[in-house]
Amino acid sequence: MKKTNNSRRNKGFTLIELLVVLLILGILANVALPSYISSVYSARIGAANANAKTLATAIQGKAVSTGSYDTTLTDYAADMGGTIPLNPCTGTTSGYSISVSGATCTVSASTGTSCGAWTPTSYILGYSGE
Repeated sequence: MKKTNNSRRNKGFTLIELLVVLLILGILANVALPSYISSVYSARIGAANANAKTLATAIQGKAVSTGSYDTTLTDYAADMGGTIPLNPCTGTTSGYSISVSGATCTVSASTGTSCGAWTPTSYILGYSGE
């Protein structure tokens, strides 16, 4: 009997098999990646808005005790557990805006570049000073 050299043929994958696997992986990545990025943006936006709401609560509490609104962000660190929370859309702790107009204060998160295009929620506070 003549011995054939079949062991070499069974050692690896053919080029077609590797290309089919790469094609399947590319299709899966093309479907899953946009959904993943959307989920990350949504989580960052939710966290930024939640942090702005917490900041608005601290601002309102301080306005009740002092009688006026303060627009200096760092003045609220003690009321927020020692530090201002990081805005995940800007990557900074200064990524929030506080504006005062008369007896009204508006608090919102800055949009930044890490969350795509979005409109932050504005929290409007009112205090009569009584």
